[in-house]
Amino acid sequence: MQTEGALAAQNFSPPDSLAPFPFTAIVGQDDMKLAFVIAAIDPSVGGVLVFGDRGTGKSTAVRALARLLPPMRSVVGCAYNCDPAATAALCEGCKKRAAQGGLRTTLRAAPVVDLPLGATEDRVVGALDLERALTRGEKSFEPGLLAKANRGFLYIDEANLLEDHLVDLLLDVAASGENVVEREGLSVRHPARFVLIGSGNPEEGELRPQLLDRFGLAVDVKTPTDIPTRIEVVRRRDAFERDPARFAKAWSVEEHKLRRRIATGRERVGAVQAPDEALEKAAMLCVALGADGLRGELTLLRAARALASFEGVERVGDAQLRRVAPFALGHRLRRNPLDDIGSGTRVARGIEEIFGA
Repeated sequence: MQTEGALAAQNFSPPDSLAPFPFTAIVGQDDMKLAFVIAAIDPSVGGVLVFGDRGTGKSTAVRALARLLPPMRSVVGCAYNCDPAATAALCEGCKKRAAQGGLRTTLRAAPVVDLPLGATEDRVVGALDLERALTRGEKSFEPGLLAKANRGFLYIDEANLLEDHLVDLLLDVAASGENVVEREGLSVRHPARFVLIGSGNPEEGELRPQLLDRFGLAVDVKTPTDIPTRIEVVRRRDAFERDPARFAKAWSVEEHKLRRRIATGRERVGAVQAPDEALEKAAMLCVALGADGLRGELTLLRAARALASFEGVERVGDAQLRRVAPFALGHRLRRNPLDDIGSGTRVARGIEEIFGA
């Protein structure tokens, strides 16, 4: 029997402008697509970082992801997309409305918000509404990008080029799940829980370690080298650009199936069991690879549980741990400048050592 969330996702149709290219129509890049699906099923995984060559579908996949996200129930008129069921995390305005007689709610598409590289701090966190202050003499808060991204996805293209002060700001908000603004006599506090999605080209510089560690999963994407794959990529893109509506309709069944699977996976992910054997192997793998801290085990467990839920499996097993380990651990390994072996190869060897060939 389908859950209420799965039925809502089945009947909910986001605006066409949210997804210029169908997610399921993206050729190859299976690791990247799977990492996005895992993050959509369990946001607590901690977001996804995609590094790779230009023109490999990174931005296309992020924008297409919006159409697959189940609709969320939020408070009507709230600038922060407050969840009416999470009474403790409501903004001040919603708390007042709840005390005065209840909250009106509606279904909305989960937001996917772009954070431009040139964005100012005021644009990101919010600031004083100058127009209202000048015309009415009232101090009013104008929400920023963090407010719009609450309960959704915040996308940073070229994340490795983001200015340091914005990186520090994002780290603080990502850790607390709350945005606090105190300036020009204003003191505002509002929920800001979002899944961080980053992309970039490694040739243009590395990501700061503090921000890199905040991404739960990290995936490397490559330009396909085999001729049939390259031909199919060009064929689909050309068909889409010639007639977007017809192309979207041709992929609507596949999109519908994946959207329903994600919604169902979200509903049952909390019921997936993680036996002690799975926890032990996750810890053994992290120790064998020398992963820094304990965040690796937590991310590995959460990602494996989300994958199991997506696959309709009731318990986390070796298959799920093996599949998500490269995403969860590859960017957490200590670097040895004298060792030219990449992190992917090291993770593959560690998996073989712990789980067998």
